[in-house]
Amino acid sequence: MKYKEVMVGKFFKRVNRFIAEVYIHGVKERVHIKNTGRLEQLLKCGVEVILEKSNQINRKTKYSIIAVKKNGQYINIDSQAPNKVVYEALEANRCLGFGKVKSFKTEVTYGRSRFDFYFETAESKGFIEVKGVTFEKDGVAMFPDAPTSRGTKHILDLIDASRLGYSAVILFVIQMKGCNTFTPYWTIDQTFAMSLHQAFQSGVRMFAFDTIVKENSLVLNTKVPIKL
Repeated sequence: MKYKEVMVGKFFKRVNRFIAEVYIHGVKERVHIKNTGRLEQLLKCGVEVILEKSNQINRKTKYSIIAVKKNGQYINIDSQAPNKVVYEALEANRCLGFGKVKSFKTEVTYGRSRFDFYFETAESKGFIEVKGVTFEKDGVAMFPDAPTSRGTKHILDLIDASRLGYSAVILFVIQMKGCNTFTPYWTIDQTFAMSLHQAFQSGVRMFAFDTIVKENSLVLNTKVPIKL
């Protein structure tokens, strides 16, 4: 996926979950943060950020932070981007590990959850839930970076779908390159981590992919091993 108009800024401070102050060409601007996670290891005073300019005339903020530079590389923090790169992969008939997809739909409700994708292959039909991963420590990607009862609910509903014969898939899109492993962040959300382990035992399939992040684009790259 590509962004239309981007520019470089310098992060100053986070005002709240949605708003930050960033210097753009030396001028301090209030900008939108396209991610409601904690992002404490990324959004630090003085770091370089990539911003996308909005084309909405009446929007309160002109720009949104889409990526942050850490240790010399960009980490995409756009919470909408993981779904978009998975959509592009499905549309291109790329093999993601669970069979060749014949057709798919986005935002499909099942039980208490609205899953990101419904898909059909020659052998099965099922649901895909996509989770974007922005936290990394010593080459290990971890999710979530804040407690997520919504994420746990999605997993439990995938378990129910799997028990009823649907193919259930969780895709972790690591919004950076260079991680050698993915694991649930047990310290942050033990309930989520335990439900993920339960899902694995129940037949829910899990895959993690890293991405190639550039100033104006994000591309799904290769599989990363999962360690529960």
